[in-house]
Amino acid sequence: MSSNPIAETIASLMPRAKAELTELVAFKSVADFDQFPRSESEAAARWITDALTAEGFEDVALLDTPDGTQSVYGCLPGPAGARTVLLYAHYDVQPPLDESGWTTPPFELTERDGRWYGRGTADCKGGLIMHLLALRALKANGGVPVHVKVIVEGSEEQGTGGLERYAEAHPELLAADTVVIGDAGNFRVGLPTVTSTLRGMTMVRVQVDTLAGNLHSGQFGGAAPDALAALIRVLDSLRAEDGSTTVDGLGPTASWKGLQYDEEQFRADAKVLDGVGLTGSGTVADRIWARPAVTVLGIDCPPVVGATPSVQASARALISLRVPPGVDAAEAAKLLQAHVEAHTPWNARVRTEQVGQGQPFSADTDSPAYAAMADAMAVAYPGQEMQYAGQGGSIPLCNTLAALYPQAEILLIGLSEPEAQIHAVNESVSPDELERLSVAEALFLRNYAAS
Repeated sequence: MSSNPIAETIASLMPRAKAELTELVAFKSVADFDQFPRSESEAAARWITDALTAEGFEDVALLDTPDGTQSVYGCLPGPAGARTVLLYAHYDVQPPLDESGWTTPPFELTERDGRWYGRGTADCKGGLIMHLLALRALKANGGVPVHVKVIVEGSEEQGTGGLERYAEAHPELLAADTVVIGDAGNFRVGLPTVTSTLRGMTMVRVQVDTLAGNLHSGQFGGAAPDALAALIRVLDSLRAEDGSTTVDGLGPTASWKGLQYDEEQFRADAKVLDGVGLTGSGTVADRIWARPAVTVLGIDCPPVVGATPSVQASARALISLRVPPGVDAAEAAKLLQAHVEAHTPWNARVRTEQVGQGQPFSADTDSPAYAAMADAMAVAYPGQEMQYAGQGGSIPLCNTLAALYPQAEILLIGLSEPEAQIHAVNESVSPDELERLSVAEALFLRNYAAS
């Protein structure tokens, strides 16, 4: 990185950043309070409240959102007449999954092979640290040239929509000229990237019932309708022979026109086992950024260990459907539910329930904010030109903000590049990326103020 005061300041702040991220990662802030204590999320929210207050933010508040979680808000005034920029991150995290699969404890930040490991390091507690680094560097080098609002969500991973509904009820709170969502990531380490599209998501819970109770498979098997077998038939109907998603009425043929994803690189990033084929057709970018994708997230059925020779009376599954830009997530949910009901065999009783939803998002990249970010990233990543990529995941708040503030520009950057393995075991963040993106964000704020 070429020497400049902003970069030098952020480099000097990296030990502090590591210490703060270590404290944040230690909170088991999973917003599923059936699995993890609410007190862990509340403690993380208080930590952020204290951090914003210490940075001179005003009107710092814990917002009790309608889904029963807390988001943290604060405002840092800038010069009179300056533009307003909203910086977003979230402090809730995914469950650690199988803790035995982690090389080091998931809620204990550990440095290994040049990366910092721990749940939330990249997604998205590191995003909050990125915002703090950028603001601290600006304050040390002439001041923050814009009004800054910070919002840190407490339930983004759950998709329960608490912050979206709160924002709709208090539309003045998050109003801004530009929004920087710190919850995306570079296409790969060292390649500066803004995410210009997001797939939306809908989740549907399915229950199949066939019998009043389980039956002995020797006495009744062969004629008694097996609920688990019926559910398996339903789930199989959601994929074509090549693995493409096949929800009745939902077209799978859109294509991605921007940055492409080399298939061998994707196999390496996804850690696909040798000899196992990829699913779907078209380019990798088509499949993960421009087309719908169904995933079976979980099945309730007897485990192998302890299973009895029984015909199952009931079975449940949770299905996720990623929805590409241009498709309404609510309509996609209806199509998914109708598909499940139409493909349930043997007149089995089936119930479907939508349990989460986020709309897809597409940004306007021909705007002053994108030009300011491109210039900033060129300095933070010498010799590299800013790239535009899609992202298969969803950030429901983006569409809420776009609807509330149609004139606002929305940029998505962040620390979740492929090596970060977000949502998986051994999630990590590159401290080099944290440093460079913090420089880029600080320079962006300065560029944007002057544009």
